[in-house]
Formats: sequence, structure tokens, C-alpha cells
Amino acid sequence: MSSEADRSSWHPDSSPVIDGRGRNVMPPSEDESSDLQLSRVDALPGDAEFGLCLTHDVDRPYKGLRSLYYATQERPEYHLRTALSSSNPYWQFGEIMQLEAELGVRSAFYFLNEQHLLTDRPASDWLSPSNWVQHLGRYDITANEIASVIKALDAGGWEVGLHGSYHSPDDPDRLREEKHALENVLGRPVTGGRQHHLRLTVPDTWRHHREIGLDYDTSLGSTTECGFHGSYRPLRPFDDEFLVFPLTIMDQALPDPGTSFEEARRTCEQLLTEAAENDAVMTVLWHPRYFNEQEFPGHRKLYRWLVHRAQELGAWVGSPGAFCKELECEAEQGLHAQTTERSIDRTPETVHTESVGGQQ
Repeated sequence: MSSEADRSSWHPDSSPVIDGRGRNVMPPSEDESSDLQLSRVDALPGDAEFGLCLTHDVDRPYKGLRSLYYATQERPEYHLRTALSSSNPYWQFGEIMQLEAELGVRSAFYFLNEQHLLTDRPASDWLSPSNWVQHLGRYDITANEIASVIKALDAGGWEVGLHGSYHSPDDPDRLREEKHALENVLGRPVTGGRQHHLRLTVPDTWRHHREIGLDYDTSLGSTTECGFHGSYRPLRPFDDEFLVFPLTIMDQALPDPGTSFEEARRTCEQLLTEAAENDAVMTVLWHPRYFNEQEFPGHRKLYRWLVHRAQELGAWVGSPGAFCKELECEAEQGLHAQTTERSIDRTPETVHTESVGGQQ
């Protein structure tokens, strides 16, 4: 782990930010006229050894008709039973809240306001099978059950954020509408989120996020590989207060903890160790449905272990929104301390001397 002096003087090197598929996502800008500067956060909240940001993308809180599709792939008896049952194995909000409360942490839940394929999308989209898959299981954030969960999460200290819909990365008007709709349910401003399927146009999507009033985005990353991909700290792509939290771990990119728990745990341990050694900020994504032990055995246990292990290693643990707030508060406190120090330096004796000097 680097020293405190190293931490305060940490600066970005000349290496590009690489995503999990080896693509050069965001090269450093050498054009001084460009507003894409690739600076990085140079501090961590408090005296933390490193940071762990916890996030959940609420893609499909209802399994529903998807059970029929899964029944054609594996365990047909189980999936058909869940299709006909009144229980919903994907509704894991209470379980996640209880687990995190026991660990003394809070995370971010990003809610998706997907467009309706038949009423909101052009007829040409109806011809694409992939679009039908994307819209299968769409939910309404204004429905009583969903709205109640959103308000319960907020009341309990969890962050509620925006999960930008599939067609929104290049559509700022659509993003703004989705943000306003979620804020109307929540009753307060939304400050950040992640694009569905990590769909991202750099830097345009981030610029859209900033323009509609978001403070951060967590879409930079990979759906297939875990790792830091070139950046140990959140990025400041416009060299201002807007932050990008690169995604370190997505649940589906890990070795399956249901069949290879120790391998999945070792992967997490290696990344935690790398984070601690480099004063890094890890961002992890666990979809709520993965907390259902019947369909995704081992994932809940692994998530609990990950958070507990990070705490043992001295990590700051929380949501990206909480991370942003703590940095802002510490910056304000630092500015206040500097102002107070300058005031103290101007002692009465100094002021008198200056006054006498001015009379001479």
C-alpha cells in the first residue's frame, strides 16, 4: 500500500483506460482545447485504506414469462413451477436490505424505466428478436409495489439511482425523462446511475449525464472480465466534479460460485488485495436476482464475504453517491480549515503593525 505522501501526490500516468475486452475506451487527451481531460480522484474518504462501492442494477424484479424460456435451457421442472407460482424468486429487496443492514453498509439500487416496445418504439424495432428479449419483463417504476420499494430503500439510507434504458445512451431527452420520472417517485433528486448493459458512448453519454444533473456514472467496465482495466480511482473526464466509477466486478463475470465457490472467492480476494495495495476504489455490481440461492447458489454468500473481507482490510464501503458526498464534505471542511487558519494568522499584533505602517 502506498504511503500518505504517495496518496496525496498521486497523478494519472499516460496509460489509456482499457475495458474488459481489451478495447481502448478513453485515451488521455493531448488536445488542450478538449474538455475530456482524464484526471482522476486523488483522495479517499477519511482514513480508508481503499474504497468499495456497492451497486445493484434492477433489471427484472419479476421473473414471470422468462421462466418459460429458462425451462427450455435447464431444470424445466423448477422453472415451470416458478412460472405458475405466486411467489417471485427475483424479488430480493428485503433480503438484500437485511443482509447489508447486518453488515452495517448501504448500497445503490439503479432502477430501469425501459420503453414499451409496442407503444414507445418505432415499428421497425418490432422486427428484431433481440428487441423483444430486451423488453420482455419490463416493469413500471410508478406501480405501487415498485414505488413502495423505492421509498423504503431511500428511507433506510440506501441510494436510489438511474439505470439508463437500452436506447438512452445517445438520447439525452430520453435520459432526462427517465430521471424526472424516477425523481417523481422518489421525491428527491437522483444523483447518479449506470447505463443498461453498460452501453456507453464516450464521452457523449457522460456529457449527457452531466447536462441532466447527474454527479456520476458507473457504466465503464466489462460484462465478461473482472479487473481494474487501467484505473484505480474514479475518473474526472471533464476535469470537474463529475465522476466516473469504473466497474471492477459484475456478478456474471465471476467464476460461478455455485460450482466453484473457492475460485470465485479467490478472484475477489485478489482484487481486494490489489485495491488495498494501490489505494484503489472498487465498484461491484450484484443484480438483485442473484441473491436468490435456489437459482444462483453461492452468490449471496460470496457477496457477504466480499463486504466483510473489505471491512477487515480497512475499506470505506458504501454507495457511489455516498462516496461523492463524503469527498464533497471533506473538500468543504478543508476549505473551511484553510480559511480559519488564514484568519488566525492575522493576529491583532499583525493588524496593528500593518495599520501603523499604513500611517507612516
